[in-house]
Amino acid sequence: MWKSGCRGCGNGANAPEVCARVRRVPATWGRQWKRPGYDRGMGETSDFKAAAKTWQTMVDSNQALLLRKSGHDVLWWAEQGRRQGVKNDGELRDWMRDEHGITGYAQYAVSWELFGYPDFMLRDADELIDGQYVNHPRLRPIADALLAWSAETEGVEIQMRKGYVSLHSPRRKFAQVTRTNNTTVDIALRLDAPAEGRLEAVKVREGDFFDRRVRLKKIDDVDDEVLGYLAKALDQNS
Repeated sequence: MWKSGCRGCGNGANAPEVCARVRRVPATWGRQWKRPGYDRGMGETSDFKAAAKTWQTMVDSNQALLLRKSGHDVLWWAEQGRRQGVKNDGELRDWMRDEHGITGYAQYAVSWELFGYPDFMLRDADELIDGQYVNHPRLRPIADALLAWSAETEGVEIQMRKGYVSLHSPRRKFAQVTRTNNTTVDIALRLDAPAEGRLEAVKVREGDFFDRRVRLKKIDDVDDEVLGYLAKALDQNS
């Protein structure tokens, strides 16, 4: 799967067939780490779009937390807020904290229900990833290759965010893909492995377990070594 020249990203002969227009990766990528249930070729855009979960995941989680904490769902709380005459998020936050002891993510659920959801939370997966790379098309193939591996690997859940992509096992988050600057895409990993070769150690605050990083600057950097780090992080956090 190679093409001689890609108008989508400006690469010349022997460029991998991954660009903003053609979102495919070589079919061999990722198969070295085949997991139970893996029986498809590397995916088209629709594969990772179907697998991706956007901010709706957080909305559902916050609403479930509110119900567990208070015994009432978000619609009940929104109605109580209207009856109290709360006019903005600050008043709602004070009322829920001071009178009911509800704070944090549980409170966010009511705020969004009453005052509306931020625009970026209403976008679908394609809109979120497009927004991250709209001004950096030469880095987009890197993200597409990583998304294709994630969509085709059993046990990986893709969660799109406004500024990054979060990769989760059924147990917890194990990697984060971020366009760090104009030339680099970083993979932050929750990985117990020595920092050597392309796997770098990074200084993190106490309690942050994502202290390993791989830096990617071109599509050829997404190779067996990098996918191996992702697979190992997935296994360690599953």
